[in-house]
Amino acid sequence: MRNTILGALGALALLGAGVTPAAAQETPTAAGESGGIPPELLEIEKNLHPQTGDITIPAAHAVLHLGDDYYYLPADEAKKVLVDVWGNPPSAVSNVLGLVFEKDATIFDNVWGAVISYDDTGHISDANAEHEDYAAVLREMQKGDAADNAARREAGYPTMNLIGWAQPPSYDKASHALIWAKEFALSDQKVNSLNYDVRLLGRTGTLSLNMVSTMDVLADVGSAAAMFGRAAEFESGWRYADFVAGSDKDAGYGLSGLVAGGAAVAVAQKMGIFALLLKFGKIIIVGLIAFGGAAFAFVRNMFGRKEEDY
Repeated sequence: MRNTILGALGALALLGAGVTPAAAQETPTAAGESGGIPPELLEIEKNLHPQTGDITIPAAHAVLHLGDDYYYLPADEAKKVLVDVWGNPPSAVSNVLGLVFEKDATIFDNVWGAVISYDDTGHISDANAEHEDYAAVLREMQKGDAADNAARREAGYPTMNLIGWAQPPSYDKASHALIWAKEFALSDQKVNSLNYDVRLLGRTGTLSLNMVSTMDVLADVGSAAAMFGRAAEFESGWRYADFVAGSDKDAGYGLSGLVAGGAAVAVAQKMGIFALLLKFGKIIIVGLIAFGGAAFAFVRNMFGRKEEDY
């Protein structure tokens, strides 16, 4: 018996911000059973064309080596799932390059889904990789919770608190992959939410595989995230080592800046609103709009970025 998703996250998953999957219910989804899922949504899944093996992502100058363990939905089908099944506004999915799931998972299963996007950040320096203060990053992020939740309560939405790292940021200098995970608590959900970020640093941008789920499947999502960190790579000429200093675009910040500000920047650019469709009907907002503001402040203070740059 699988946990069937009755809704899913919005724009933050698309761009690497902290996410909150929808509540789930225990519903059988064996062959011939719909589990209460509307026929029109089952029809969408029926018409998908999952791909396995080596997947080229031209817009990111990258390749995903998925083998047979995972499957990929191309951009047009990924956007249809995100909008028509997961309840996101069309404006929120413009940068989506695809979706990845476990080989036996459906688009309704509450395991995880990886939203693929590419962010033209510029080259991010890893020179200080061994000395990044991620504890300070977390503290700065958490400072915005009180103000965030006051605004959410006033608007009639559940409160949301950043509990801490589900996995502290870790960087593989050989593959130039940065992985971290955040745990969130929502006042209307019994199980805490999980947002796993996998970022592959390239010549002038970052490939994002943002995985969203719940804390009760942390081990499974963590294993999958580790695999993605190894499976994704940039094409020749677009790899981290291909950066040309003084000629190529530079991000102006390092790994801490990516963790603290990258998500917030993306959120601001997409209006900071993350909608989920709960129980195929009730729209709730679980975005980090004020949390993003706290992250902006952190980025400005630590890295000297101006607010208007965002």
